[in-house]
Amino acid sequence: MSGAKNCPETPRQKMIGMMYLVLTAMLALNVSSEILNGFSMVDNSLHKTIESSDLRNKALYDDFEELARQNPAKVHEWLEKAKLVKKQSDDVYSYIENFKKQIIKLADKDEANDSAYVRQINAKDNLDKAAEYGLLKGNGKILQKRIEDYRDFLVKLSVNNPAKQKMYQAIFSTKKTKDGKSWQTAIFEGMPLSAVVTILTKYQSDIRSSEAEVVQYLKSQTDALDFRVNKITALVVPNSRYVIRGGKYSAQIVLSAVDSTKVPGYFVGSTAVRNGFYEVNCGKSGSFTYAGQIRMPGNDGSVRTYPFKSDYIVGEPSATVSNADLNVVYRGIDNKFSISVPGVAAGNVSVRVSGGTAQKVGDKYIIRATQDGEINISVYAKIDGKDLPMGGGAYRVKYLPDPIAYIQGTGGDAKPIRGGYMSPNALRGSMLIASYGKDELVKANFTVTSFTMIAKGLSPQTVSGSHLSASFVNKLLKGDILMINNIKAVGPDQRSRDLGSISISL
Repeated sequence: MSGAKNCPETPRQKMIGMMYLVLTAMLALNVSSEILNGFSMVDNSLHKTIESSDLRNKALYDDFEELARQNPAKVHEWLEKAKLVKKQSDDVYSYIENFKKQIIKLADKDEANDSAYVRQINAKDNLDKAAEYGLLKGNGKILQKRIEDYRDFLVKLSVNNPAKQKMYQAIFSTKKTKDGKSWQTAIFEGMPLSAVVTILTKYQSDIRSSEAEVVQYLKSQTDALDFRVNKITALVVPNSRYVIRGGKYSAQIVLSAVDSTKVPGYFVGSTAVRNGFYEVNCGKSGSFTYAGQIRMPGNDGSVRTYPFKSDYIVGEPSATVSNADLNVVYRGIDNKFSISVPGVAAGNVSVRVSGGTAQKVGDKYIIRATQDGEINISVYAKIDGKDLPMGGGAYRVKYLPDPIAYIQGTGGDAKPIRGGYMSPNALRGSMLIASYGKDELVKANFTVTSFTMIAKGLSPQTVSGSHLSASFVNKLLKGDILMINNIKAVGPDQRSRDLGSISISL
């Protein structure tokens, strides 16, 4: 046996093996007539479904048209969208129908029937022509794009219905199969012609069914904003329940459901209120209540009454004004104020300053005095379109208090000092500064403008600016005492101040 195993095959054996392979392939490719007849039955059933859908869709469009004639203002927009759905559906349906006819003509040639029913195809078991037309000639790519565009069109129309969007994405999905085949390959490659036509008919059936779904959805949107009620309730809708003395209280008295053919009567107490608009001049402060009823004639001629009750508050004009820094206003700096009016939104509050300016920055007002003596701050609130005075107050204007002079040495860790001991090296490059120190109540920037340097044995030297004279400091020796007199500084109020003297021992 081992010798025979190494013997080469004879030509006859090779031929028998080749015939076996061909036979096996033919058996694998052969599709039974029962399966092909099954495709015919499915395709025929799908066509009957399409016919039923066409009848249903026609009735739906006719009903839509009738609604538009009855109420064009309400229905027209949605009817136009429904017409667009019909056009898009017809276009893609017709494209698929022509696609089927073309592949049937390729397979049946002169014997091809104009109808795309599977039962009328001669070469039902043909495995090549669908792939030739769809894949080799590139028509499958066009078909896939048409189906995807139609799917996206339906999804966009159903923007307020996620469930329908998900449904259309699933029905018209063109994703790859689990084994990685493209949508086109899965449908056309190696598939019997009858199977391909049946699959395409299934897409046509889905198009007609989806068309009906979307048009019905659009039709439902024509009355989506309508309210259906089974209870009528009286309502009082005031413009505001808080009123400033001198203003007006206004309220709309309505029914929660209204029949335009029946005009109700509105009464506060026993006084009729025209069109349900109740208005009172508010001359006194306090809380006020009122009650009444709405009288509505019924279909049987009887009058039904719906009672209501409400209240409102009339307050004295008031404003909350506080100085975030101090209870005075200083010249030359930003004075921060928190200003509000109870019951009024911040955007409706405004400030006017007599003798100064006001600017809103964030949730604060920056007040700057432009005169000496006193300024007046007035607060206004916009109510019912009018600026009403809410109050305010007068504030004294003062100049900033004098700061304290310090020597600021060089180096990042050097701290300003008022006097004491410093080395000649530390003194070199130092400068004078003026501030309120760590306990400052008001933030203000001051600039030293001049001072005089005095030391025993040296001529006094007056310096302009804030830096110590380098030539003067270089003449000082250890043990000398440096006096800095006549220190002048200017603040944001532009006033020059005398800050006294500083004594430094070296």
